[in-house]
Amino acid sequence: MDTGNIVHFDFNNMMADAIGSEHGITEQELKSLEPLASRYASDLREERKRGKLSFLDLPYQDDVVTEIIKSANALKGKFKNLVVVGIGGSALGNIAINTALNHPFYNMLADQERKGFPRIFVLDNIDPDRFSGLMDIIKPEETLFNFITKSGATVETMAQFLIIAKRLRDRLGKDYQEHIITTTDREKGALREITRREGFRSFEVPSGVGGRYSVLTPVGLFSAAMSGVDIAALLGGAASMDVACKSDNLWENPALMGAALYYVSHTRHRKNIVVMMPYSSALSGAADWFCQLWAESLGKKYSLNKEIVSAGSTPVRAVGVVDQHSQLQLYMEGPYDKVIAFLAIKKFSNEVPVANGDAIADDLIYLKGHSLNNVMQAEYEGTRLALTEQNRPNCTYTLNELSAFTLGQLFYLFELQTAYAGRFYNVDAFDQPGVEAGKINAFAMLGREGFEQRKNEIDTLLRKAQKKYCI
Repeated sequence: MDTGNIVHFDFNNMMADAIGSEHGITEQELKSLEPLASRYASDLREERKRGKLSFLDLPYQDDVVTEIIKSANALKGKFKNLVVVGIGGSALGNIAINTALNHPFYNMLADQERKGFPRIFVLDNIDPDRFSGLMDIIKPEETLFNFITKSGATVETMAQFLIIAKRLRDRLGKDYQEHIITTTDREKGALREITRREGFRSFEVPSGVGGRYSVLTPVGLFSAAMSGVDIAALLGGAASMDVACKSDNLWENPALMGAALYYVSHTRHRKNIVVMMPYSSALSGAADWFCQLWAESLGKKYSLNKEIVSAGSTPVRAVGVVDQHSQLQLYMEGPYDKVIAFLAIKKFSNEVPVANGDAIADDLIYLKGHSLNNVMQAEYEGTRLALTEQNRPNCTYTLNELSAFTLGQLFYLFELQTAYAGRFYNVDAFDQPGVEAGKINAFAMLGREGFEQRKNEIDTLLRKAQKKYCI
């Protein structure tokens, strides 16, 4: 394990020593949680041994990595485009990896600059204009479509599947199957049944791994491999974080400490918003991925004891330095209801000098000899200091560099941190009943068989709805 390249978690500015006891956490508050934290760590370890937390073992799937790399190599050069069709956890991980590890304008690179790998597009919404727009600019005969749905019945994904499969059949005839690869449950679901019948290439979503925890399965790994990302290094980073989080000691386990800090900040200091703010455009997708993970895992009406608790804090994405010029004013002087979690990179891939010549206006002379890297670092450090001086809690996850290895660490750290937070909040971090309720209503309104009663209930509700407050 590359212990010198482990993501560093600095939470000094969440503590009372830095921002005062009204908004900051005291060591005593954390010490009071030590027995609980130790028990939660032990509980999760035992559940993992019993095979109940499959996502924790995803770093150790050499056979899957071999299969994906073999498939990617076989497909390399055959398609100009790869279109990933999925939503939520079936899309956000793909976006996070490709945004973080590929060229910022990857799809605009010439074919030879992409080394034979296809352009990557992710259809993560059913907006008809966006869907039609993508279909306008790609040719079916040049495109591989990867349909991803854990259940095999996700309405948004399957609706797009029906449209795209027909277009492929109409254009390519019996050869259309070569342009579809599916990623779904091993046994059940409409997409698995169709895959068997049509003979599509396919990957499996491991049983027991929910969508928002699936980035390190073929859900996220296939598109990564298809763009040249080192997926073995991605899993190697996750494995290194697994080792770094083995301890039951709160002060030695960064995932356990992160969960405890956010929980205490929320429940004892009224910080009900977590702002994930990377000082890196490349990590913007990872921040979006975190927001789904945190919101869908912890936002629960009922506790594990079936009591109404309406738990969870609200995740928000911001990007430095962009959002210093949009959101930061609120964070600095608005309500004291937020924790800012920075993602910082010590060494960017490129060093860009600002000015080295002599013809510089006097009021810009301070920039002479600096680089955009220096400016970025100064903006980050200045913002962190300013928030701290205003008693605004903040913490920082620092990566020595952004690589497949360190991104794998972040994914694993945040997934484990979320699982621990579920224990602190006493909620199920692995279900999503609120999302399911919306799906049921959608199925009923679309006339799906078996949802007739709910359709009648919805019709009654709509008839009774008063519209007196419309303008």
